[in-house]
Amino acid sequence: MIKTLHFILKSHFKKSKDIQQTGGFTLIELLVALLISFLIITPLLGFMISVMNTDRQEQAKTNSEEELQTALNYISRDLQQAVYIYDAAGVSAISSQLRYPNDATKVPLLVFWKRELVSEVIAAADNSKDDTFVYSLVVYYLITDTTNTTWSKAARIARWQIQDGVQAISGGEECTGYTAKYVKIDGKTQCPSPGFAPFQAQFDEADSLEQGMNKWQKSSSSYTADATVLIDYIDQSTASPRPNATCPPDSTSPAITWSRIADTRTNSMTGFYVCVDKTNTTAQVFIRGNAVARIENNKDKINYIDSRKTYFPTLSVRVQGRGYLFR
Repeated sequence: MIKTLHFILKSHFKKSKDIQQTGGFTLIELLVALLISFLIITPLLGFMISVMNTDRQEQAKTNSEEELQTALNYISRDLQQAVYIYDAAGVSAISSQLRYPNDATKVPLLVFWKRELVSEVIAAADNSKDDTFVYSLVVYYLITDTTNTTWSKAARIARWQIQDGVQAISGGEECTGYTAKYVKIDGKTQCPSPGFAPFQAQFDEADSLEQGMNKWQKSSSSYTADATVLIDYIDQSTASPRPNATCPPDSTSPAITWSRIADTRTNSMTGFYVCVDKTNTTAQVFIRGNAVARIENNKDKINYIDSRKTYFPTLSVRVQGRGYLFR
């Protein structure tokens, strides 16, 4: 009996020992495997992050180039209707009469008069309605305000416009602040924009066209229209090095005298500037984007440097207005 019990216990202990010796990894083997994994995965992870960052930067650059082209196309179509474009002296002469005269963060750089189409406002004999044209004043601003959280830390370009009303040949309705009477269509009187004043009324007999246009003043009423942002992410760099804002020579028309209009403050920005040939109602517009500002939100890290100039795409367009004003 004792021998039988001894045999059973001996067999049980042997079986337990065999179970405890089941195969597995030692701690050293696990540490070696982790080290090898780290050496393999870390470079791959770095490579993937680099690829993702490069793709993000390239996408930002592509978006900047596309938006710059769209903005230039819009400005080009706008300028094609221009009848008078102010040069640098002209912009300086009337800047106090424009919107935001005391806001140093909004600088007017492209100012012109154009003909604006007003559709179906003139009653015809057959009871239909004809189109007409009125004069409007258009201003493109460079805005450098970085406190507005709606926009980026870079600069932006905004457009502001006021226009004349449609005067009635007979009858018509009065508009506050104006002595003329204006057409009323579908219950709405076609009044001038608040603050609008026609340039023709401010000429003296001895004035040249330039002198008369530079004397333009707003009406007594206050402006209500605000500038609308056309494009954000415009280069705001002020420190050197940065590309020069110069008007290129014209080999086909060497007699053209360009007037450069740019931000004239100390360490001025060159992300948006205009060259004007007032005599030929022609303007060349230059815009440089800032794709870095699409990625970085720190204003100290988005300045222009030569090593990443490809992320500051520059486009330009030259446009001649549709007509002339004579004096």
